[in-house]
Formats: sequence, structure tokens, C-alpha cells
Amino acid sequence: MKNIAIPILVAVIFLVMAVYLVTFQVRETESAFVTRFGKPVREITDPGLYAKWPTPIEQVHKFDSRMRVLEAELGETTTSGTIPIIVNTYVVWRVAEPLKFLNAVKTIDNAESKLRNQINDTQNRVIGQHAFGEFVNSDPEKIRFDQIQEAMLADLQGPVLKDYGIEIKTLGIKQLKVSADVTKQVFERMKAERQRSTDRTISEGEAEAGRIRAEANKKREVLLAAAEARAKRIRGDGDAEAAKYYEMLEEDPQLAIFLRNLEALAVTLKERATVVIPADADPFQLLARMPALEPKTREPNQPAK
Repeated sequence: MKNIAIPILVAVIFLVMAVYLVTFQVRETESAFVTRFGKPVREITDPGLYAKWPTPIEQVHKFDSRMRVLEAELGETTTSGTIPIIVNTYVVWRVAEPLKFLNAVKTIDNAESKLRNQINDTQNRVIGQHAFGEFVNSDPEKIRFDQIQEAMLADLQGPVLKDYGIEIKTLGIKQLKVSADVTKQVFERMKAERQRSTDRTISEGEAEAGRIRAEANKKREVLLAAAEARAKRIRGDGDAEAAKYYEMLEEDPQLAIFLRNLEALAVTLKERATVVIPADADPFQLLARMPALEPKTREPNQPAK
């Protein structure tokens, strides 16, 4: 029995070594490609167990295909108005094409070094096309952070995938700084913009107030003219009415006073009213007795009217 166990053990060991030499495994977090005598023959991005010729006929090169975060160093660049700003950019990347990645950069450290250079070039190129007011502004509607980040991502994605086999998933500006001098200039410019806005609002308000005052004065003049015309008409009617009484007063003063009292009495008692006054007060004595009216005699030489 012992004589059989040793050969079986040797066979199992040999079989395991043979399987190890002709197979390899690609995990979910990996991508790989196979070279035959140093020349690439196939690229593998799906996880699983694969067969190959034993080394040195075929060799397997594996790369971690998980997402990586790279934060570029703080770098100073200028906007379209030649205002310097300090930007800290980060990217999320992964190895998308293993063969191209191996031929171009070989290692992760080299890849990150090249990515930093590419990020700096992209920052200078894209940020230089935008004004400082699109980064820092008192009006949130004028800030274009999202659009600038999208432009930087589009500028970076194509070249690094083509040259290094690296896929950039996300790009963002983590930090934005300005120098003390620039900060002072920014605040002065913001203050000036606020002052211009205030002056413009005051000017518009004064113009509107002037327009309202002009319209009010115009309406006032029209109303005053209408009131004056009505007052003249009323005065004219009153003068005509008074002239009639004056004429009657000249002809027969006693009759004129009597008619005037009757008119005053009619106006007073037009509505239901309770009036407490002496009975002999004018013109209410007419309610108690009629005055003795006699026709006025004309002088012998006075002409008739």
C-alpha cells in the first residue's frame, strides 16, 4: 500500500505543476494580455480561468483594472485676463488597454507621472480660455465651474486613452486659490460692480420718480383747470342767481327777502328733519304767520321796468 501512495503523490504534484504552467486566472479587478515569444497575441478583460502555453513560450501580464484617484500637485495658471490662479485638480482613472499601457508606461508610477504632466497642460489650455469672473464672482449665475471641468475632462480623455491606454472617468477641481494681491483686486472689482449696480438702480429710480412726478403734475394741472372752470361756472351761475335777487331786491326788497326765506325753508325741510329753534327766527316765522306784503307803489315820475 505504501508503494502505491508514493507514485500517486508524485503524479498529483506533477499534475498540479502542469496545470499551473498551462493555465492562469484573471480576477474581476484585473485585466491581462498574453505574449508569445515577446509578441502580444491576445488581450483579456473578462474574469475567469484561461489556458496558455508554458513559460517561456507564452507569458501573462496582469494589471489592476480598478479605479484609481490621482490628485495633481497645486499648479499656477492664468485666466484669459492674465489673472493668476492656483488650481488643484484630481482625476479618477483606470487601465483600459493593458497592451498599450505596457508599451507606453509599463508601471503605475510612470502612468501617474505622465498623467500629472497631461493635467498641467490641460489646465493651462482650458483655464486660459475662461475669464477670472467664471471662477470667482459675486453672482452665482456667472460661475462656470461645471462647464470648465467638463471641458478639461474632454480635453484630457482622448489623448491619454490613445497614447497610454488609460481611461479617465472623472475630473474635478478640488481646490482653487488666489494670491493676496489678486484677492484684494477681486474684492475691489466686486465692490466697484456693486457700486455700479447701486448707481444704476438709483438712477433708474430717480428717472421713474421724475416720470411719476411729471405725470402727477400734469394730472394736477388738468384737475386744477377743470376745477377752476367748474368754479367759474358755479360762480357765474351764482352771480346770475344773485343778479336775479338783486333785481328783485331793487324792485321790492320785502318780496325778495320773503322769497329768499321760502327758498331757505324749502332746502332745510327737504329731508325729514327735526329742527329746534325759536318760532320767530328767520325764516321759520313763515310757518306761523304770513308777512304783510303790499305791492310797491311807483313814484309818479319813475319809469316802468
